[in-house]
Amino acid sequence: MGTITEEAASNDAPVVLATADETKAWGRRLGRLVRVGDVIGLVGPLGAGKTTLTQGIAEGMQISAHRHVASPTFALVNEHPGRVPLLHADLYRVNSPAEVAELGLDEAYDRTAAVIEWIDRIPAAAPADHLRVRIDIAADGTRHLTLQAGGPAAQRLLQSLRAAD
Repeated sequence: MGTITEEAASNDAPVVLATADETKAWGRRLGRLVRVGDVIGLVGPLGAGKTTLTQGIAEGMQISAHRHVASPTFALVNEHPGRVPLLHADLYRVNSPAEVAELGLDEAYDRTAAVIEWIDRIPAAAPADHLRVRIDIAADGTRHLTLQAGGPAAQRLLQSLRAAD
């Protein structure tokens, strides 16, 4: 399973995941570490595994298995109660910062941990201090996750992931 190396913690080396199960397991590791106020922005093409990763994060946050954590492509935002409440947003169908403001994400950051799919469409939707996870699909089908920390909370997540290896 993918591990965080010293390079990944400094934003250079990708985490390589071979299967959807590995992607979900890596997400569980991350989910166990998140706190209220943490924001994770996901970037990657359609089918890259953003929702699979989010499902793993939700499991790590102890979101009930009865909750269906699916991509909120049409709902745009879903909230799920857990050890830490999860705000799951999808910006694929959002076209402007004004539309993001209507979603109320800023208010939710104070009471949830957030996972935002397609954060690259409207980067201003996330606070500066967020963990950006880019998922690329290699020719062999593996997923390569590149992690970028935007501030102290995101750095804490990276360091905690590395320590859990």
